[in-house]
Amino acid sequence: MHTVVERELELKLVLSPERSIPVPARLAYRTDDPYAVHITFHIGSESPVNWTFARELLVEGVFRACGHGDVRIWPTKVEGRSVVLMALSSPDGDALLEAPAAQVSAWLERTLRAVPPGSESEQLGLDDGLAELLAPTTGGMVDELWLRDPWPSDESRPEEGA
Repeated sequence: MHTVVERELELKLVLSPERSIPVPARLAYRTDDPYAVHITFHIGSESPVNWTFARELLVEGVFRACGHGDVRIWPTKVEGRSVVLMALSSPDGDALLEAPAAQVSAWLERTLRAVPPGSESEQLGLDDGLAELLAPTTGGMVDELWLRDPWPSDESRPEEGA
């Protein structure tokens, strides 16, 4: 069973240093996609805008500037409030979003309790799938092709003229 950790919050789309507009958003974390966070922005268009990036990037961005390229995140203060700024770039345009640091941090803590850092790969079931794939077959039948070396080494060939 997979867990989803969600949080609705209002971000601000920063248009200029003096002007911003509210943007309803949903933060989502799914244990079946343990390395990623998903943010859905409801911007009044026909369909919401979705962004997905590394959870680790958001965790680090709460404490210090990080990221490059399409997603950059850093903490700062605006009018005495602690906020997290997210600069998002795409072929469709750029956006600077301001999120309340306390709400983002509280949500991140819930995701870190659901899947602690370093244990993400366990959620994917890769180890179990690999073990099943590599497990010896049972039932008495042995695959002769599996046991034969398809590329015999030079040492295993009989010497000619010996």
